[in-house]
Amino acid sequence: MMMKRSAMAALVAGPMMVGLLGFAAPAEAQRNGLYQVSGVNPDGSPYTGQMLVQQVGLASWRVAWQIGETRYEGYGMSAGPVFSVGFTLGNHPGIAIYQLGTDGSMTGQWTLIGSSAIGTENLVPWDAPAQSAPQQQSSQPPANPAR
Repeated sequence: MMMKRSAMAALVAGPMMVGLLGFAAPAEAQRNGLYQVSGVNPDGSPYTGQMLVQQVGLASWRVAWQIGETRYEGYGMSAGPVFSVGFTLGNHPGIAIYQLGTDGSMTGQWTLIGSSAIGTENLVPWDAPAQSAPQQQSSQPPANPAR
């Protein structure tokens, strides 16, 4: 009887450990570093820039976009293959939701809270050495609240 309980415990504990390890893996799937950004604003205009992603907790991240002369900042959370970021554009709060790719890239959509329009954005890890992170800019956000 003792042998059966040990075997049963191992059968139950094995899948539980795999489940727990699988739960911790999404935070590891997200990468620290610099990303190349290409996107389309809700009005259809394209933009490019950079995004710096820095891990600040098990599944939480600080992000900073540099789009043209303007810097946008926010905080994100990874959960499974999803990376979500809250940010502000001037006085307008927004949210972006990305799907993580197996190569470390991200594809997503973003919107400003209260808006019916949606923009799209693609992020590709910037693997080139000696690239600098986006720098703080004193520029004001554009008059049209789009990134």
